[in-house]
Amino acid sequence: MWYFSRATGLVSLVLFTGVVVLGALGAGRFATRAWPRFAVAAVHRNLALTSIAFLAAHIASAVLDGYVSLSWLDVVVPFGAGYQPLRVGLGAVAIDLLLAIVVTSVLRTRIPPRAWRAVHWLAYLCWPVALVHGFGMAEDDAAYGWIAALDALCVLAVAAVVAYRATSARKFAALGGPR
Repeated sequence: MWYFSRATGLVSLVLFTGVVVLGALGAGRFATRAWPRFAVAAVHRNLALTSIAFLAAHIASAVLDGYVSLSWLDVVVPFGAGYQPLRVGLGAVAIDLLLAIVVTSVLRTRIPPRAWRAVHWLAYLCWPVALVHGFGMAEDDAAYGWIAALDALCVLAVAAVVAYRATSARKFAALGGPR
């Protein structure tokens, strides 16, 4: 069960990396003939739902495993776990941020667009907090180079798309477009 928890954690990282990448591209008005904006948004949304399913499996298997003492409360209350409180606490912070993102996304049509957007920007905080949680929890896996390579690839993907978005926004503004 412990290995299942680790595996679903890694899959969650990869999937959420894709969500952040597509979100940044979609929010930056990324569109082509092959990938119109609605298609990017649909893939982003469906990938987010798949990511949440894997994250739920990751959390449930960690709590139910019994190898370490984790409670359901430890999942949402940061830094109170008896097992690696800092690392588990970072995971709880990421979960709390994700819950805010999910709840406001479900209520998107019922809340002001500015409020939704403000909360949705928490994804840019949620992802690195979850990444640091994974780095810390996988410290024992450091001997496995492929895990470090996977983490590095995820970081590079997000860094590249954030850099792309930042430079394209500056170019757009230089051409007289709105900021």
